Amino acid sequence: MICAEVDKVFDVELELPAGSTVRAAIDASRIREHRPDIEIRADRVGVFSRRATFDTPLRNGDRVEIYRPLRIDPKEARRKRARARS
Repeated sequence: MICAEVDKVFDVELELPAGSTVRAAIDASRIREHRPDIEIRADRVGVFSRRATFDTPLRNGDRVEIYRPLRIDPKEARRKRARARS
């Protein structure tokens, strides 16, 4: 289970029963207690960089990730870099 920010990382290894879900991993990690400032939403979770839902079943060794909101649209960031090079 991991949630990385620019200056902080929440990383915890869990042992869960077979058939556990992303939601179970989030609950078992107790991240809400340690990091109440993080908004955990269904559209911002994944497993090994692939989007998932709270009900996605986990397999042994999976890494559950909680994504933070983007600060800038990636397309706009590319446009700004291209303009800067011109």
